[in-house]
Amino acid sequence: MAHELYTRTNQKLYFAGLALESWRKAEEGRAMNAQALVQAEREAALFHLYGALLGLCHEIAGYYRLPEANAPRPEMLLTADVLAAAPSPELSELVELAQQQETWLAELLVAYGALFLPPQAPKKAKVDPTLPLIEAVSVDDEPPALSRATLEEWRQHLKNLALRFREALSEC
Repeated sequence: MAHELYTRTNQKLYFAGLALESWRKAEEGRAMNAQALVQAEREAALFHLYGALLGLCHEIAGYYRLPEANAPRPEMLLTADVLAAAPSPELSELVELAQQQETWLAELLVAYGALFLPPQAPKKAKVDPTLPLIEAVSVDDEPPALSRATLEEWRQHLKNLALRFREALSEC
């Protein structure tokens, strides 16, 4: 394997694609553990997309020879301080995408961080002893799980971003 920075990004994008394909097969299958397989592939795809983002950050940091070029997490590179120390259009775009909550990149970072949160019991409504025994039910408590289409969309965004950045980063 070549030791170029782009190879890690490409590898992670490919692995994310494999996880998404396995997820599709798990959804179509009738295995007893289909739900567990879907969850495993969802987490694998998210893990690899996060790794691809880190790889892209390493590509940019390596090209501009940033002191943070070996950062172990993209969040360490996607800050205003790093951008102020070494401004670049590619890093600027990534920082802007990461800081706006409604963007795909910010959602990817939040979803990846959520993988490390412990499971939480559903919230129960407070019981008032003066009320009759009617239980309040809320259907909005649990956020919907990420869909395969959403992760595939993030993968395509990241892939297109990497290709566009590489055109600008290449020395002619």
